Amino acid sequence: MAATHRLAADQVHYEWNNALEPRLEIDPGDTVAFDTRDAADGYYSKDSTHADVLGRGPFRGHPLTGPVRVRGAAPATRWWSRCWRWSPPPISAGRRSARARPAPEADFPKPHLQIWDVSDHVYARMGLGIAVPLGCFPGVMGTALDEAGGHSTMPPRKNGGNMDIKHLTVGSTLYLPVWVDGALFSVGDGHGAQGDGEVCVTAVEMAAHVTLRFALQRGRPIPEPRLRTSPTARRSDGTCFVTTAHGPDLFASSQQAIRYMIDHLVEERGLSREQAYILSSVAVDLSISEIVDAPNWIVSASLPESIFAGG
Repeated sequence: MAATHRLAADQVHYEWNNALEPRLEIDPGDTVAFDTRDAADGYYSKDSTHADVLGRGPFRGHPLTGPVRVRGAAPATRWWSRCWRWSPPPISAGRRSARARPAPEADFPKPHLQIWDVSDHVYARMGLGIAVPLGCFPGVMGTALDEAGGHSTMPPRKNGGNMDIKHLTVGSTLYLPVWVDGALFSVGDGHGAQGDGEVCVTAVEMAAHVTLRFALQRGRPIPEPRLRTSPTARRSDGTCFVTTAHGPDLFASSQQAIRYMIDHLVEERGLSREQAYILSSVAVDLSISEIVDAPNWIVSASLPESIFAGG
């Protein structure tokens, strides 16, 4: 019988490392309720000022809750987690930082801190009459890498990691490749709202409670993360299936995301490769999900699945 577990945020880790001991071991089908810290590890408060941005010191890594070991997960399989529930805290912070971003550094030479009010769990309120609808999701979800040692949580990787894909909201499903036995899944970096790209480096950053259900798909390996959105996360008329590709070149990643989509349409929908390529040009949307965490950016290719209901 499937079980429900809980992991508190009293213990976190700050790197991808397959030598970390799992904090929890679960079976496929189990649900885990995670408490997560915000990306700044609780440094900011509602009374913080612009000066506190400089006083924080160097980034040491996202505080991640986990890892969770999934029994039966092994390389050459894939597994998925489905987002069931989110609950944000009363305030969140958005800050400007010196990491890579589209706007030149000289355009914004001084640190700036924005505190957002998310206490009504509906909007992120900036003041000035601005209220951004909340669309809570975890910026970081990933499995352990198959390379030894510690690896930064900053860039997105083949294990998922800091993908910052805004469509991973309640009801969505994330498919992750498994690189080590047990998968060793971790999550953190809650976002209350974010645009595609996360262009000034931060979203509405927040601590969060997220509930995920896990499952395995054996014998169906994938090279990079994929997802299926909930109807409200992407389109009002149904779900989207999304392939992702990461790397330092947006054009190369765009090509790779389309290759993955063609593979999906051939394997799952029975199309020829030529038909899949044509359909991708007609119905698939390319988007830059994240362009600020060097050296890798994320490109997503989104296919509305409602097109298969037309006969």
